[in-house]
Amino acid sequence: MTSRAYPEPEPEPDGPEPGDGGNPEDDPEELYENIPCGQLSSFPGGRIVKVNATLLDWLGYRREELVGRRTFSELLGVGGRIYYETHLAPLLRMQGRIGGIALEMKAADGSRLPVLVAAAVREGTRGRPALVRTSVFEARDRRAYETELLRARQEADRERERVQQLATTLQRSLLPPALPDIPGTELAAHYHTASTDEVGGDFYDLFPVSGGRWGFFLGDVSGKGAAAASVTSLARYSLRAASASDPDPVRVLANLNTVLEHENHGDDPRFCTVIHGLLTPGEHGCELTLAGGGHPPALLMRADGTAGYLHTPGGQLVGVLPDAHFAATTVRLAPGDTLLLYTDGLTEARAVHADGRRREREGGRYGEEALLDFAAGLAPTSAADAVAAVGALLEGLGEGVDDDTAVLALGVPASRKAPETPGTPEAPGGPEPFRSP
Repeated sequence: MTSRAYPEPEPEPDGPEPGDGGNPEDDPEELYENIPCGQLSSFPGGRIVKVNATLLDWLGYRREELVGRRTFSELLGVGGRIYYETHLAPLLRMQGRIGGIALEMKAADGSRLPVLVAAAVREGTRGRPALVRTSVFEARDRRAYETELLRARQEADRERERVQQLATTLQRSLLPPALPDIPGTELAAHYHTASTDEVGGDFYDLFPVSGGRWGFFLGDVSGKGAAAASVTSLARYSLRAASASDPDPVRVLANLNTVLEHENHGDDPRFCTVIHGLLTPGEHGCELTLAGGGHPPALLMRADGTAGYLHTPGGQLVGVLPDAHFAATTVRLAPGDTLLLYTDGLTEARAVHADGRRREREGGRYGEEALLDFAAGLAPTSAADAVAAVGALLEGLGEGVDDDTAVLALGVPASRKAPETPGTPEAPGGPEPFRSP
């Protein structure tokens, strides 16, 4: 195989002639003077002994104005000079080099030049520092980029604050500002926000209806954000409007189901889970009628220290099927009894052991079993104490709570006296003993 000879390339038009002694980049002095960064040499005491043309051009000085006359620190601003003399110079003496230090140098016209500085000590023949070589890199573009980045971050923070304020305001508008005062009962509520950036779909309310009775509900709309908030608002006002004409909980849920089912025509249909109830206060307690639509069961904590779930069997999700089935159950609260309603942000929270391992029970979620154990430890309790305990529990779960949680508790004060005859559990017509499922 024969080798093929290739012609040597022609020199660049602006390059040197071969007889000129090579490329100008090979000339150390030319390289030092015109390298695209500032170069400065000084004695260990700081006096400048050499400076290149690049740095002189940046600062607008003549060589004779600096060499032998000025120190490097004198080219810095007041703050930079203090920082250099108190931190950088001692560090340079100890380590022999420093790098990537952001400073500002003073130009001859008084302007400031943002720079990055690196320096190294060259030792003499006896091992003592003989010279400090400093490289200066212009950082105007970098400073402008950092300023713009900071401005963008501040604007993003302000925008996030505006979004959070809007979300908080919208969330508050979907909840009652305060619960009413119903003689002979205790009421308490709590809303735990998982994220301040988005509006959740949890809601609750309690309001008067005809005949001295009170309607109440607690529910959870699928999804988050503005779309969920619009459905939440629709659900709240539909439940209130339906209760005004006919407070029967089953018919109220059926009415809401019709409203939501008619609204679900887009690509992102919305539904909700709801417990709707009717509260009838009495002289020695109150009677509750509850209807559930796919919602987690309520917790009943009795005055005798027992606790259990109060199921509303057969209740289907609201807004999914045109003929959804809902059923009601009735319970009487005696003095010392408390009913707790909650959304699934509580039972679906991620729970971990003290050592950080996820719980094995119920797929790592807190779950209904743990909540029942928690309620059993509370009973007997008041509505306010129950809600406070659940609020503390949610705070304790921390980042494991990734969905908003609404809690509503209704109870009868334990100080109220039950009647001597039909009001006691042993007498006919009294409240049924509660059994945990």
